[in-house]
Amino acid sequence: MSGWSDTLYELLLRTSTDLPADVEGALRQARLDEAAPNATAALETMLYNAELARARRLPLCQDTGTLLFWVSVPPRTVSQAEFSSAAATAIAAATAAGVLRQNCVETLSGRNTGDNLGPGSPVIHWHEVARDDVEVALILKGGGCENVGAQYSLPDAGLAAERNLDGVRRCALDAVVRAQGQGCAPGVLGIAIGGDRATGYAESKELLLRRLGERSPVPELAALERRLLHEANTLEIGPMGFGGRTTLLDVFIGCRSRVPASYFVSISYMCWAYRRRRVVALPSGEPVRWE
Repeated sequence: MSGWSDTLYELLLRTSTDLPADVEGALRQARLDEAAPNATAALETMLYNAELARARRLPLCQDTGTLLFWVSVPPRTVSQAEFSSAAATAIAAATAAGVLRQNCVETLSGRNTGDNLGPGSPVIHWHEVARDDVEVALILKGGGCENVGAQYSLPDAGLAAERNLDGVRRCALDAVVRAQGQGCAPGVLGIAIGGDRATGYAESKELLLRRLGERSPVPELAALERRLLHEANTLEIGPMGFGGRTTLLDVFIGCRSRVPASYFVSISYMCWAYRRRRVVALPSGEPVRWE
């Protein structure tokens, strides 16, 4: 491998094996704040797992998840086809090395492709922007947390949720209650208001690229993020559903334009194994900075 393939392999390795510092710090603080024995034990196991994964350069979770890339490039500098080819080379190599689990299944046949490559895998969001360098962000999103994502169409009579921010709040809390511990709590919510069914979900996942504690620049959304985090953590679902004070680590909310007939609330749930990393590189693929 060379150039982009080498850099993307290293990005995959770091993302799969090294829990980001902000997430690990939040789990350590949750451990200090917890009083429930089962919740405390669950958090201690998560932290020990993170230490082992980092030290041994092994996956944080056996489910290495869907491969989601966001690529921001200067116009006319990097070929999208060449980048995709380099990503495929890096992914196949990472799978062979055990950095990624063989995790891509052909839907109709049920056959595992063996290399994490197939239609729809990986997912690459490509954006040409005014910048000199290239930023590649990666999330590995496991199936457990993906399964408890939810989408609502407002108004929703069952939740008494109208087309307003209080309606969004009711949807988010309902999603957390329905998830219980199945999404491997404590988790993080990405909530997209508006858009259509597809772009709402896409936006909700891109919101998960934020760092913990990073509030929306829109004051009313930032206020709702703080309120939802507080209210979700009073539900006593707790780590892995064992009860306790820490059900969520954070909430991120964004908005998209919508048509008058639709008001969607799209919610993506991210588990405690919050695997996201970035690399800033030259157009040649040479890394400049890891984040």
